[in-house]
Amino acid sequence: MSVISLGHHINQKTDNKLPTPLYHQIYVILRNKIIDQEFALGDFLPSEDETAQAFGVSRITSKRALNELADEGLVVRERGRGTRVIHKDPTAPQGANIEGMLENVMAMGLKTEATLLEFGYVKPTDRVVQALKCSPDSRVQRAVRLRSHEGQAFSHLLTFVPEPVASTYTQEDLANTPLLVLLERGGIAVSRAEQSLTATLADANVAPLLNLDIGAPLLRIRRIVYDQNNQPVEFITGLYRPDRYQYRMNLSRVLTEHSNTWAPTS
Repeated sequence: MSVISLGHHINQKTDNKLPTPLYHQIYVILRNKIIDQEFALGDFLPSEDETAQAFGVSRITSKRALNELADEGLVVRERGRGTRVIHKDPTAPQGANIEGMLENVMAMGLKTEATLLEFGYVKPTDRVVQALKCSPDSRVQRAVRLRSHEGQAFSHLLTFVPEPVASTYTQEDLANTPLLVLLERGGIAVSRAEQSLTATLADANVAPLLNLDIGAPLLRIRRIVYDQNNQPVEFITGLYRPDRYQYRMNLSRVLTEHSNTWAPTS
């Protein structure tokens, strides 16, 4: 259990020029971080004053945002103690063979247009360290891309790649070629992936890029890709408009003496 410093965790900003109220913008940012477990079960969020200072808003605004989280059952507000996270993620990422999925991802990359918005090398956050199994003092290549089809944006992609792996391609390469293709060209034999799917809300950063209102529903796909040596080589979080993107898989019936289930097929 710990008290969270927003200055360390928050890189999203609010915008008072948007029609969405500031308290709701803050609520969406904090909600997404709780759902993503960046704010863990039992952690105490900063006080109303600290939240107001972090986002440059009034205490009344920050109080309303925290109350919204409490109303949704994500936190509990305890008099004299603060705002404590009580949300617990009931699901765990599912492992999957990369066969089939790799080809599908590559095909989508080749049939749609991608715009590279950000490219650089940064120190990894705690979540990236955990996903890529890298040192907190190392550097990772961070990129933000917007993927479109027929001129309409449908996904926002945030990727992290270990620096030794990313050194095999350039910013220009990533602007013109799907990342999985670049990894293969660099000698990486992709073997498997761990993937989770869930719903989330568009925040003030992503919503304008996808032409959505703040708080609009999104499909979030988070994937860790491993090489032939079982080392993570890519950590990607994709946010998709559900009205423009569908995630489909083929299933086959599995009947045994002890089970009656469905299993994905390639």
